[in-house]
Amino acid sequence: MVSALIVIVHAVLVVSAPVMAVIEVEGDAYIDYYDKYLWRGFDLSGGTPVVQGGVDLSAKGFTLSYWTNIQTKDDVVLGNDVNSGDATETDITFDYTFSPTDKLSVSVGTIWYALDGAEDTKEAYLGLALDTILEPSLTLYYDYDQVDENALFYSVSIGQSIEMNDALILSVGSLVSFNDESDYAVGNYSDWHNYELSVGAD
Repeated sequence: MVSALIVIVHAVLVVSAPVMAVIEVEGDAYIDYYDKYLWRGFDLSGGTPVVQGGVDLSAKGFTLSYWTNIQTKDDVVLGNDVNSGDATETDITFDYTFSPTDKLSVSVGTIWYALDGAEDTKEAYLGLALDTILEPSLTLYYDYDQVDENALFYSVSIGQSIEMNDALILSVGSLVSFNDESDYAVGNYSDWHNYELSVGAD
């Protein structure tokens, strides 16, 4: 009787056990060398070279990213002494990206900025990107930690990748930003903030 009961209970558990879904996680790591660190038009490395690297983990549209900026020379940056090898900034980003249509992708997320020589802060963002000619995108940032005003920072960009040959892809792009009273990093004003042009090869 006991054996029969055990068999029945085992059968019920097997039938009712939930099917465990396997979540595929993709990841990548990278490291780059730049002649300086520019962020929203500001030189955050004192004009000296930096090493930047990070790790991304993605699954089901969610991405967790770790990124850091490392100084390569002793210098004074924004009034603070920094030494070669110092990690002057580390960012943790949590992002969710989805595509409501074939041509439109939407990204929402938050960024935690851990800064050396300045107050740490956090931003939430919303990004829209079109998969069409020039690949236009619009991103809105809101600092919900250090900013005193209910302010936003806007960034609009376009870009295009051109396949020169089987071994070379040329990427060109431009960006313009607008500051709307987001006073923590860029100042308490409402006006166009910075313009950027970029060219890259892969």
